[in-house]
Amino acid sequence: MDGPAYDAEAFTAFEARGWDAVAEGYRDFLVPLTSRLVEPLLDAAGVGPGTRVLDVATGPGPVAARAAERGAHAVGVDLAPGMIALAARLHPNAEFIVADAERLPFPDDSFDAVVAGLAVLHLARPEQALAEWARVLRPGGRLAVSMWAEPGANRSIGIVFDAAQEAGVPPPPDLPAGPPLFRFSDESELAGLLRSAGLAEITVTPVAFTHRFPGPAETWQGILESTVRTRALVAGQPEEVQRRMRATFERLAREYERDGGLELPVAALIASGRRPPGG
Repeated sequence: MDGPAYDAEAFTAFEARGWDAVAEGYRDFLVPLTSRLVEPLLDAAGVGPGTRVLDVATGPGPVAARAAERGAHAVGVDLAPGMIALAARLHPNAEFIVADAERLPFPDDSFDAVVAGLAVLHLARPEQALAEWARVLRPGGRLAVSMWAEPGANRSIGIVFDAAQEAGVPPPPDLPAGPPLFRFSDESELAGLLRSAGLAEITVTPVAFTHRFPGPAETWQGILESTVRTRALVAGQPEEVQRRMRATFERLAREYERDGGLELPVAALIASGRRPPGG
């Protein structure tokens, strides 16, 4: 198989630096949203009392922490040391380790379940990563991932990309090329990713809800303080372009304004599969 048409190592390093820089912003602004996907993710992986579960790209640790509350032995890994330090401070009921999702420091068959919340869009080599996650999963164990739906359905992300397109914002020259953000927002692509790792009994389940954000200006600022690629896309523009993009975002967001906040439709996919008993 040919490698990706971009510098995978440069992209991975960019992601690690970026998440280090926004660890607390992510916790404050995005964890209230992403935490709403934790229960269906853990359910899909069959996480319960006594389960040894690996949470890949754990961030500030909400998935690992909730798994531990279910009685599992939870280990969270992330490439960003700042995220791991924050997770360990917030959640002493789980174990947290700095590790690359594509090169896990665990023996084969180490975990009863592997979960990854909203991680696959940040991976330089997603097929390599999934194969690695399946390697550390015991035969018969389940692997589950969550992924944002396409921007037209998931307006929590879609408004930002609509604003960038309408404002005519080009990628800044110092933003490293990476994988398509929404490749795995397609159900068949996401199922195929799990299948590429040798998993069976694959299911993909849509999840939809409405999430309340602060007003347009506060939401724009929150996005810049809690994301990596979007933050770099905006920060790399001249000030005039940044102002134009922000004004476009705030205008588009007003469609969803209710009682001083934004009620944004959110859509995601939960995909899971089992490692065959003989696999």
